[in-house]
Amino acid sequence: MSAAVQAQPHTRLLLSGNDAIARGVWEAGAKVASAYPGTPSTEILESLALYPDLYAEWSVNEKVALEVAIGGSMSGARSFCAMKHVGLNVASDALMTITVAGVVGGLVIAVADDVGMSSSQNEQDSRYWGRFAHMPILEPADSQEAYEMVKYAFELSEACNTPVLLRLTTRVCHVKAVVEVGERVAHDITGFASDPRRWVMTPANAKGQIPAQIARETKLLALAESSPLNRMEDGKDRRIGFVTSGPAYMHVRECFPDSPVLKLGFTYPVPVGLVEKMASGVAHLVVVEETEPLMENDLKAAGLSRIHGKDLLPRLGELTPNVLIPAIHGLVGEPLPKGSVYPKIDPFPRPPTMCPACPHMGVYYSLSRLRKQVQISGDIGCYTLGAGHPWNALDTTISMGASMGIALGMDKARSEATKDKGVVAVIGDSTFLHMGMPGLLDIVYNRGNVTAIILDNRTTGMTGGQNHPGTGKSLTGEDAPRIDFAKLVEALGVAPERIRTVDPYLLPVVYKTIKEEIAVPAPSVIITTRPCVLSEFYDRLSPLKVIDETCTGCANCIKVGCPAITVKRTETRTRADGTTHELKFTTIDTAMCTGCRMCVESCGPKAIVPAQPTAVAQ
Repeated sequence: MSAAVQAQPHTRLLLSGNDAIARGVWEAGAKVASAYPGTPSTEILESLALYPDLYAEWSVNEKVALEVAIGGSMSGARSFCAMKHVGLNVASDALMTITVAGVVGGLVIAVADDVGMSSSQNEQDSRYWGRFAHMPILEPADSQEAYEMVKYAFELSEACNTPVLLRLTTRVCHVKAVVEVGERVAHDITGFASDPRRWVMTPANAKGQIPAQIARETKLLALAESSPLNRMEDGKDRRIGFVTSGPAYMHVRECFPDSPVLKLGFTYPVPVGLVEKMASGVAHLVVVEETEPLMENDLKAAGLSRIHGKDLLPRLGELTPNVLIPAIHGLVGEPLPKGSVYPKIDPFPRPPTMCPACPHMGVYYSLSRLRKQVQISGDIGCYTLGAGHPWNALDTTISMGASMGIALGMDKARSEATKDKGVVAVIGDSTFLHMGMPGLLDIVYNRGNVTAIILDNRTTGMTGGQNHPGTGKSLTGEDAPRIDFAKLVEALGVAPERIRTVDPYLLPVVYKTIKEEIAVPAPSVIITTRPCVLSEFYDRLSPLKVIDETCTGCANCIKVGCPAITVKRTETRTRADGTTHELKFTTIDTAMCTGCRMCVESCGPKAIVPAQPTAVAQ
């Protein structure tokens, strides 16, 4: 049990933004909480699930998660939903309608933007959803504000009959700060009251609710203008005033402590009146926002002049001191003060790779050997690393579940050069359940000549090993029904003879199975079954070592991609025909090795044998 869960009211704790939000949701009296894991939002639900007196679940995807929360809200319970920025794209269908229908119990949606793209395929700005869906946006700058704002968001939701978007960024989610916590305030659940004119969103019913949605924005604007979440901070250097929000505020305050700042926490609707007041007292007004110029454009549309924003600052990445200081000093025509910009330190290069004994390596090793014979569409997960060295065995990665549809499109758009190539879609178990099932159904329905490989490692590996319907465990670790992938894909229409289950550690079997299935002009599915090495389901085997005297330097083991195998020495030899080739003699770090034996499968001279593990220094 975490310290945050056990903490008494008025206790001060060092909490990440994610942990602080979880505490705030619980204190607000929420009864239903749902999410799909995605960095940087994952830990919110993991933390929240530890608290009593509420229901928390990993949903199969973000759309379902939001719909679960909507159902809770319709029943009068305060409900909460969390996801990363791209997850809100998945949930947007439900989102755009519930903002018309409104809420009963408070409904708060936490969406975490990955500013800087540390673990995402794009850097979209979720504040657009507030404008698109006509709902308010709150933006905390640190953990304390995240805790306070999520509690206020429930009150705002109920007062204005609207979902509320709590927009986070990676820095808020993961950086820790001191938070003073309070106590849970329970809220009675009224239960669901049937009201088809409100909840059955036919065109006739929806049209009747649009005027209320429009009127709500007027009320929200008045609240934003007077909200204590938006505050003026005076400064003696009035050459430049700043309008900012979220963690960018922290950077502005650090860099320009003497400048006036309008710090916005209630950022949509934009409080134009407050900004006009700030602008009247400074020579230049700079809007500092990550990442898109949303506030800047709104303010310019409202008629404000002398506004700077993205003409000075980038639309990519965090607005750190190294970005802000040169831009602002350039605006006022001042040289940079000595030592004002932090020196850039390039870290030691650490290319991302798979873990030792990762079951995905066996699949990509086999695909790399078939590289000239296949086109390979990939998906979102640990296995996206298959695009890198040494496998180079992915051609595309676009979005969750996209491997299926893209593979079908490749199949239907064959050219003379690709007509004889196999088309392979690679997808993980959690991702297949998230968004891959409709794509496979589409392949079957449209008679696609595609081989789908479902990498079942019994976890949502990329986000830290969360459970899903294929693991047999719930969010809280309790036993749950476990999906049988072979039966599932057969139910989606794949012929039983075209469903193959293989052990990815058996490289010859994996290679042979892929080669056989791509040769059959029909939909087929290969399911690999080995748990993630970091999961509770994995059984570690005896480690291995290389016999130096037997190793021929062929480097086949290196091509498996295991980081426990490294090159010990190289040697260049000349063949009889005068050509040269490089030999790579390897060694295995027995402390890292888990004994999966994939390297043994690849080793011709049988130079890899069991070893005693290296003792770890105390």
